[in-house]
Amino acid sequence: MKASIGDRLVVESPTTGAQRRDGEIVGLHHPDGTPPYDVRWSDTGHVSLVFPGPDAHIHRFAGQTEQPA
Repeated sequence: MKASIGDRLVVESPTTGAQRRDGEIVGLHHPDGTPPYDVRWSDTGHVSLVFPGPDAHIHRFAGQTEQPA
């Protein structure tokens, strides 16, 4: 998984009936775009350090494809 600043991280819920979470990647810790990421969550505005798991994927801007974790 590789991301750029401004990409969206989407985390699907592992629990049936629970909501997915998404946020904007606002910080990278490695120059090659690999995790972890600083993510500003859309539901709270809180920024946290995220190590994406298998239930996460990157939503890129137009012209780019999504990448699974």
